Amino acid sequence: MSHRRIHALSFLTVIAIFSGVAPAEASEPGWLPVVVARGEQREQIQSLPIEDRPYRPLHFYGNTVRRMHYRGTPLPSPAGLRPVPVRPTLR
Repeated sequence: MSHRRIHALSFLTVIAIFSGVAPAEASEPGWLPVVVARGEQREQIQSLPIEDRPYRPLHFYGNTVRRMHYRGTPLPSPAGLRPVPVRPTLR
């Protein structure tokens, strides 16, 4: 194989690998480790459009809507499957 052909194949391989990876947009919300928001935090979350609200554990509908909006797929990425720390709330 010629040197030029090896470079072309290497370039095409890199393009093929990264073409299926959709980078998260800078405006995509992060995770909020609170399952049930209360008080002022709840009002603040509800005042936002569903696409702009933070991802939250057990909020399947909202998290799916946000993934479809930002990533184009309802399935979480492998990086999104890492455990989310949850703090217990005391009443």
